[in-house]
Amino acid sequence: MSIRDERYMLGTDLCVWGIPLTNQDTASLAILLELSGRTSYPFCKLEAIDCRMDAWSVERLGKAIRLSQLTSICLDYNDLKDRGIQGLVQGLQGNKRLTCLSLCYCNLGPDSGGLLGKVLEGTAVSELYLDGNDLQCSGAVDLITAIAEHAQSLSSEEANVMGTKLAHQILEADQSVGIYTVVSGQQANTEDPENTTKKITTKKKPKRKGSKKKRTSVPEPGPWVSKLHLADNGIDSRGTEGEIGVLEFVQLLGCLIRYSKQLSELNLDDNCLGELPASDLLEALTERNKGKLPRLKIKITTQLPSATFKAILKQSGKLKVSKKKRKKKKH
Repeated sequence: MSIRDERYMLGTDLCVWGIPLTNQDTASLAILLELSGRTSYPFCKLEAIDCRMDAWSVERLGKAIRLSQLTSICLDYNDLKDRGIQGLVQGLQGNKRLTCLSLCYCNLGPDSGGLLGKVLEGTAVSELYLDGNDLQCSGAVDLITAIAEHAQSLSSEEANVMGTKLAHQILEADQSVGIYTVVSGQQANTEDPENTTKKITTKKKPKRKGSKKKRTSVPEPGPWVSKLHLADNGIDSRGTEGEIGVLEFVQLLGCLIRYSKQLSELNLDDNCLGELPASDLLEALTERNKGKLPRLKIKITTQLPSATFKAILKQSGKLKVSKKKRKKKKH
């Protein structure tokens, strides 16, 4: 109400920390963010951390996202559960503006993995923070299946295109060499000596001083991710899937690491993957570096053989995590 009364147009980040929000408060906040009113406020980042939001509040906020200028949302430490994520995902359908979504310590279960996987597959969200939840192996697999398969198929398509271009270049080079050997003697007689001495000069336009402002282009929605944080999500062999679930997850994750050019950060801390999955992860990192893809920053648990742990750190960059850890809320 204060922002509306004063028509305050200078704020871009709206942060609410540790203040309980009722459904009426959330509805008022959603109306403020929506662009359908007379005044469009330039808020592009929203943080509602530990505000005791329920499923209805998140669903109402999700409806406002598609009508707002928000590019980043953080709803950490709200007990949303899988039901709350359903309403949020409905509001994110067709999203082409929001790029960063943080849902750490929100008591999310395996069912949320498939829902959020659809968000990565069909929206512009490329930074996803899910630390401190309980996705387990099945939820993590559903989360990354689409983006891993897309990265692999895109890499194979690029390899086929490069192979075709190389074959055309070799063929054109062979043809040009053959033509040159046939007509080289004739070119020397037919060339005009006056033409050879003439030089074509072109005046370059002077560059204007000052740097041009770069236009911020809206990222295209699609199945890809740049920052994926899945620390402390129960991704281990202790769940119902056992070791098979961990191997399936690491196999998909390996495809993402090997072939995704966009992936820059990966946080798997506090997930006891095991020795064999960690070795597969190391192999994927090694192949990524051999393919000269951008260096991946990674954080992984120390509960691994020291040699494997050190090799993973050597093949990757150091990832600094700024968010504080909290205890998980009991179901």
